Order: sequence, then structure tokens, then C-alpha cells
Amino acid sequence: MTIKLHGLVAATHTPFDADGQLNLPAIERQAEHLLRNGVKTVFIGGSTGESHSLTVEERLALAKRWSEVARGSEMRLVVHVGSNCLADARTLAAQAQELRADAIAALAPSYFKPKLLDALIACCADIAGVAPGTPFYFYDIPVLTGVSFPMPEFLAHARERIPTLAGIKFTNPDLMAYQKCLQAQGGRYDIPWGVDEYLLAALACGAVGGVGSSYNFAAPIYNRMIAAFERGDLVTARAEQYRSVQLIELLAGFGYMAAAKAAMGFLGVEVGPARLPNTDLTTDQKGKLQISLEQLGFIDWTRS
Repeated sequence: MTIKLHGLVAATHTPFDADGQLNLPAIERQAEHLLRNGVKTVFIGGSTGESHSLTVEERLALAKRWSEVARGSEMRLVVHVGSNCLADARTLAAQAQELRADAIAALAPSYFKPKLLDALIACCADIAGVAPGTPFYFYDIPVLTGVSFPMPEFLAHARERIPTLAGIKFTNPDLMAYQKCLQAQGGRYDIPWGVDEYLLAALACGAVGGVGSSYNFAAPIYNRMIAAFERGDLVTARAEQYRSVQLIELLAGFGYMAAAKAAMGFLGVEVGPARLPNTDLTTDQKGKLQISLEQLGFIDWTRS
């Protein structure tokens, strides 16, 4: 199974209406916005997509609608199918294959955590096995799952048990382990980087793609950064990366999930509120956030 998640891959928001219900019609607008900004692959139903706050039925509906919107366009679709319940994950994975998703991904169970690497691999094999025609990525994000195993060891031991293993969505700031994963088995695996504010460092280590939430609303910053890096203009690349750092720090100060969704709205792409346990912004907070973003230069920075 070979697929390359090169360039920017947007970890998309799940759109809700004002009452907090799934707003599937908004997906078409999300896709148009991303394509206009040069983002041609989406990673749906992940952390940014608030997957653990969605029912299985909502996740199935979300994947179906994204597949409909992406069909016939340049957009590629990666469906996150991970769940604390492996039966639910298998249901999501099987549907993703039926929808002809370009790939699936799954993070580790995080309530009852696998205590051994072998148990984690067994979970991934169980999920990937129901989608034997679809490339599989393990989604490593220990800061949220609390599950932390050496990813080079994961690659070394998972190959025989997960025939569809394409690589790892590496949302982990360990650049030493990242480089070892890039080099594993002669560079066999695709290892898209998952920490937006460190993307330039990852590029310097050999990254060729990244999956991130801020690519939804700030793709032009990263497109300029990647272009500058590729032509050897590190001064410009560093300046663009620092814009990313400032932007993410600002959003985090308001509560990242809700603030990021509000930022999408400021760009004319309404994705609604955050769903509990994430808290949404008040009207006053949204006003202060908008002013702060304008003062930072957000609108100018995000022009294509």
C-alpha cells in the first residue's frame, strides 16, 4: 500500500449548526476554501474534527458527505476511524473502504490504554484488517491519548501484522524519533508531520508533508514557508514559521478549538461552535479574538 501525504493536509473541523447539530451542507464550502488555498487532501474526523465528541452515526454521515463532495475533484480523503471501541472503529474503517477513501488512520485507544506495544499493534491490525484495500496510518498523538511508544519500534514490528501500513501521522515533537521513522526500512513509510508550529524544523529533517489544523485557516502562511524553504530562503521561511507560532499561541489563549473554528468564520467559512467538553467562545470573546487577529495581521497573512 503506497500513498504519500505530501504538502499540506488539512485536519478539518466538523461543522455544527448553532444548536450544536451536525451541519453537513457546510462541508462543500470547507472544501472550496481549502482547494482555493492549495490544500488538496483532508484528514476528517480526527482531533480537530472532535471525533470523540461525535456519535458513530455522525462520523459515518460525515465521511459519506466528504466523499460526495470530494468525488470528481482534486481533493483526496483520509478518514480517521480510531475509537475507544474497536468494533466502532471497524465499522468506520469498513465504510471508508466502501467510500473509496484514499486512506484511513486511527489513534490509540485512550481510556483503557494498551500497556504493551504488541497490544497497540494488535488494535491497529484489527482495524486495518476490515479495510484490506485501503492504506492505513497510525495516528501518534501521545499528548492527547496518553499512549506513548517509540514509533521506530512500532514500524519495525507492525509491518508483518498490518499489510496495509502506509506510515504514521506523527503528531509528536520528538524530532529524533521522527528522523528514525523517515529512515526506517530504507524510507519505506510515509511520515507526515503533525505539529504545525514546528513544521519548518521537520522540513529540515526531511519532512515532505504535514497534517494540521491551522492549515484550514492559514494555509497561505505554510505554502509560502515551504516555497521559501525549497528555494533555500531560510530568512523568509523562519519569518513565516514565526507567524504560525504567533497565530497558534493567540488562538490557544482563547481556547484553541473554539478560537480556530471562529477564525474560520472570520474567513467566511462557518463551521459553527465547538461541542462540549470543548467550550465555545462568548460573543464578547469572539469580538476580542477578531480584534486581536486583525492586530496580529491575520487577514493579510492568510491572503493567497
